[in-house]
Amino acid sequence: MIKYALKCQNGHRFEGWFSNSADYDAQAAAGALTCPVCDTSGISKDIMAPAIATGRRKEAARTVEAISAMREAARKARAYVEKNFDNVGKRFPEEARKIHYGESEERGIYGVATPDEVKELTEEGVNIAPLPAPDPPAETAKKKLN
Repeated sequence: MIKYALKCQNGHRFEGWFSNSADYDAQAAAGALTCPVCDTSGISKDIMAPAIATGRRKEAARTVEAISAMREAARKARAYVEKNFDNVGKRFPEEARKIHYGESEERGIYGVATPDEVKELTEEGVNIAPLPAPDPPAETAKKKLN
């Protein structure tokens, strides 16, 4: 397929898609091309920017692949934490501090904390990291796509 910028004798500009350049030539010679605005058949090619091949498509494909790989790694990390760490829920800041200060046994925990609690823990030097978000349920994901 090839796309041409076209114009009619009255100055209306539009574009047309053709199987190849010979298809355009044949339709133009037969008077089969008409302006969608004024219906005149005096159609010619208009000036258009050439399509210059760049690495953008390959770069975009690599970006999509990288994002997909990162999402898969995040899913695996979350699954590992959920399987092997203790879920302490809203007690996370308290439990993290107890472990940090040696008041509780060293173990992997996860839970929830407000942004302010995260900031305080970080400022205290408590070693924490955010847990990747869970995948949305299938129904939620479908609604977001629509």
